[in-house]
Amino acid sequence: MTIESLKHYKNIESNKIFGFWIYLMSDCIMFAILFATYSVMVNNIADGPAGKDIFELPFVLAETFLLLLSSITCGMTLISINKNIIFWLITTFLLGLGFISMEIYEFHSLIQRGYSPDRSGFLSNFFTLVGTHGFHVICGLIWMLVMIIQILKYGTRPNNVTRIICLNMFWHFLDIIWICLFTVVYLMGVI
Repeated sequence: MTIESLKHYKNIESNKIFGFWIYLMSDCIMFAILFATYSVMVNNIADGPAGKDIFELPFVLAETFLLLLSSITCGMTLISINKNIIFWLITTFLLGLGFISMEIYEFHSLIQRGYSPDRSGFLSNFFTLVGTHGFHVICGLIWMLVMIIQILKYGTRPNNVTRIICLNMFWHFLDIIWICLFTVVYLMGVI
């Protein structure tokens, strides 16, 4: 590979990362709109329950712990890019899967108790905001599985490294959104 082609390749990879930053900013705007809608609708409970009636803070704290721990293991994928990357991807995947399983259980439990999205504006927005985050986590989990296959098949080629960098940015973004969600929805909801 010549110096010119190496510079060209680095420009392409840095453009991909910049493009991914733009995607994350558009996602940030979407979540800002969902948070704004939630904050307007949080007291529109009709004849349904309020957050303090339905949220189980220890359960959500365990969820939060799983997701934040997965953020650490996801960061380890970059640190160990040439050694134990598969181990860290699988560990991050399992922690994320545990998180999303708990979120699905929470949704199922609320619906079983009669607190479905059609019950009130508050519940509708709660399910939309938390569900949108959950959908993003599921997409991240699928991305991790694809990356595991790509790395097993092709190794840590430069384009796979770029994908791992973008995956890390995405996963850490989801953690930041969850911290905001945990604070605004759950903590403020039980106060």
